[in-house]
Amino acid sequence: MSLKPLEHDRKYGELDQVVRAHLGCTADSEEAMEAYLRHCWRTRPWAIAVAEHQLREYAQNPPGRLRLRLGEFYPVPDVGLPDSEIQDWLLRLADRLKESVESGTAPPPKTPQTHWEWHARFPELGQLLGGWFGQDMPDEFADHEAAVADYLEGTDPGLIGQLAGELHDLLSLPLDESDYALALAELGMEVDPPQPMGPGAWLAELADRLR
Repeated sequence: MSLKPLEHDRKYGELDQVVRAHLGCTADSEEAMEAYLRHCWRTRPWAIAVAEHQLREYAQNPPGRLRLRLGEFYPVPDVGLPDSEIQDWLLRLADRLKESVESGTAPPPKTPQTHWEWHARFPELGQLLGGWFGQDMPDEFADHEAAVADYLEGTDPGLIGQLAGELHDLLSLPLDESDYALALAELGMEVDPPQPMGPGAWLAELADRLR
């Protein structure tokens, strides 16, 4: 029997966040680990200890192939390591998290450095950009304004408020135009901002509209 969502989250939910923070990076990427720690220390520091426990439990009680095939156990995504090295890797991650908690040392504030961190810090902006400004946007909407209007019409006001906060958070970072372009791409936007505006100006206009 496959894992139920509640069972998955109780046993592996935070482990999954740590592992996914490393996707697209090397397995022992300090940048990926710092991104996870920076986000958690900023938003939910208690989750770091939960992740450390789940990683260690999983590494010390690895699943057999039958349980994985039946969907009864969390399958670790491909992080570029052979199966024989996964257990030691998970324990190294757990040790790194334990060190951070016990020392109370958090990475300094910084602009998001990984794909995972961009989406963890700006989830609703990622929802807007990835859902309404993908490559099919010109076929679905007359222009950028129509896409934004469609989002606003069908989205809960609380989420719109969250989006406004995320936009102001993003605009407060020390970014230049190339950085804003990178942010838009990382968060799922696959079309250019409306002419003649650059990425930063369009984000600022969007923030003003939501205000």
